[in-house]
Amino acid sequence: MLTVGYIGLGLMGKSMARNILKAGFPLIVHNRSRQAVDELVSEGATAAYSPREVAEKVDVVFTNLPDSPDVLKVALGVDGIIEGAHRGLIFVDNSTIKPDAARQISRQLEEVGVQCLDAPVSGGDIGARNGTLTIMVGGSKEALEKVMPVFQAVGKTITHIGESGAGQVAKGANQIMVAAQMVAMGELLIFAQKCGTDPRKVVEAIRAGAAQCWTLDVKPPRLFEGNRNPGFKARMQSKDLGIVMDTARTYGIPLPGTAIASQLFQAMVDSGLGELDNSSVISIIEMLAGEELKI
Repeated sequence: MLTVGYIGLGLMGKSMARNILKAGFPLIVHNRSRQAVDELVSEGATAAYSPREVAEKVDVVFTNLPDSPDVLKVALGVDGIIEGAHRGLIFVDNSTIKPDAARQISRQLEEVGVQCLDAPVSGGDIGARNGTLTIMVGGSKEALEKVMPVFQAVGKTITHIGESGAGQVAKGANQIMVAAQMVAMGELLIFAQKCGTDPRKVVEAIRAGAAQCWTLDVKPPRLFEGNRNPGFKARMQSKDLGIVMDTARTYGIPLPGTAIASQLFQAMVDSGLGELDNSSVISIIEMLAGEELKI
């Protein structure tokens, strides 16, 4: 049985760590704020006080952190994973970061005998709680095989994409589609309502046709209830789109639709709406249209 470490117990990370614990793996946890650590300790986990301490005590260490600089610091910085590294340790990053940052971390940790997997996830807080996340994996197949039992505790669809950084490329592609769907949903709801048609009926109709998608299946009922609480925060969607656009510039890739979506999500952050769900991009459409979705 692998001993597992989990660093970063936010909206997604805490639920994922809990599912690892429920699956029977000995679990050591660390987080900048202690409330989530204390909560998991009360359920059977063990607390650690630095990434270095976690790495020293486990076979596999996971991170789930906000952005590339955070993962670089935890993995490679003072009191970081690299300082507690031991040969045979596997490092798995569930964060969404730049592919080049994932490759840098992999190169440096491999020099001290650590195998690395970039393994961002999709499925939101619901998927994290239910253990049904989609996991996109970059890195060695050998390392993936070793940690597969842990992945199966948190995810339903686990796909090896390719070498280091490939998981992050797949997550970027995922976020291109997610953002497009959220924006399109906001537009169609306001379009239907402002044209004098019941948007609930419109959703019911088009979900049965070519427009069917996870977003239309899950998000409209929450919006019609006036619930814009986060399953996935808009500011994180904006951050992910920033990574996509930065990577696209590096490789000379035109992404006109994603550029517009990125501006709309940045407008949410600038308007103080970044803590709301990413489906709440409809708020920007409402402002532009002068029409609020009826609940």
